Amino acid sequence: MNENALGSLRRVQAGVLKVAFHESGPADGPPVLLLHGFPYDVQSYVEVAPQLAAEGCRVVVPYLRGFGPTQFTDAGTPRSGEQAAIGADVRDLLDALAIPRAVLAGYDWGGTAACVAAALWPERCTGLISVNSYKIHNIAAAKQPIAPENEARYWYQYYFHAERGRTGLTQNRRALCKLLWRMWSPIWQFDDATYERSAAAFDNPDFVDIVIHSYRHRHGLVPGDPAYAAFQARLAEQPDISVPSITFDGTDDGVMPVGGTADHGHHFIGRHEHRVVQGAGHNLPQEKPQAFVDAVRDLVHGNIGG
Repeated sequence: MNENALGSLRRVQAGVLKVAFHESGPADGPPVLLLHGFPYDVQSYVEVAPQLAAEGCRVVVPYLRGFGPTQFTDAGTPRSGEQAAIGADVRDLLDALAIPRAVLAGYDWGGTAACVAAALWPERCTGLISVNSYKIHNIAAAKQPIAPENEARYWYQYYFHAERGRTGLTQNRRALCKLLWRMWSPIWQFDDATYERSAAAFDNPDFVDIVIHSYRHRHGLVPGDPAYAAFQARLAEQPDISVPSITFDGTDDGVMPVGGTADHGHHFIGRHEHRVVQGAGHNLPQEKPQAFVDAVRDLVHGNIGG
């Protein structure tokens, strides 16, 4: 499939961003926002979006800040990649599109954005899908070491903490991000054309600054944008998520092992199901699109236990 399968490309002023997004399906259908991660882009949903649109959903697939054609409207706005910022971007996009409530679905950064929005503004979220469970960063605990085998999975984050990592991402962004794809989805046999369709989104002029800020902020190494300080203070309390939620783990995820976030299940205080997908790596919606479609459908129709 190609990008046209995602629907028409549009742009809208939403908060500090002019957000580029694909939209498909009927305008009066149940709204669904599909949120991509790092280092990926809207292509993660190239098979998910058309199925949901064909079933009557209004499907919106935005490029996150720092990716693809999404732009800041003011050169002076901090290029923040913190969780409060990308969560607020979701709320701002809903406002800009006059969408009162939507299913929020994502993985990696997109999962964090969806969890943040669902926790802070539950009235805007009809249901949540998050790969790797509860994705709100506990910055206060970030300096506590974890099991060595899991520390090794996060080498890229520690790399980005140093200026060497910033330079490496700037000079080698395509090769570095392709390496992450391979490590994080070790059994996904993607070809070069598939990768290049997403890698074009990394040419955004704000990509490096936002990625570096994201991985430094979540470890408490740099301050956030003061505009989001109140939101971040609420996230520091590790708020519960009350909306109906479906969470995922992939059995071959190279970032987060199955059960790696099991201790976070208590944060889902509404109806909640956790699903383990065989043969899925980190980019679950692109690797196993039917599992993602099924989860969205279940939330739209209220078919969730818990």
